[in-house]
Amino acid sequence: VQLQASGGGLVQPGGSLRLSCVASRSISSIANMGWYRQAPGKQRELVAIISTGGITNYADPAKGRFTIARDNAKNTVSLQMNSLIPEDTAVYYCRAVTLGMEIYWGQGTLVTVSS
Repeated sequence: VQLQASGGGLVQPGGSLRLSCVASRSISSIANMGWYRQAPGKQRELVAIISTGGITNYADPAKGRFTIARDNAKNTVSLQMNSLIPEDTAVYYCRAVTLGMEIYWGQGTLVTVSS
């Protein structure tokens, strides 16, 4: 599975961005899709994941501000990010885990929150 992430950019604190990840094939059989991020000098960390059944899980920094959604018909998973803060600055990666436990990563999209 190839994953193409997009939607990153420069946004002011308090602003919003919507990230999208398009898969090269149907995601209906992909167990989990998620977003991770890696800030400069830090390890990659979970932001949010969503199961094939739509069950979501968010890391604490994302709770109440970010929303993950998947559209199986369009082979996409999105991340709506609101109330962005400078600490959200990172490269955001899309990840897919298949039912066979194969893991695929997208190329990353940079989000910069700065005034």
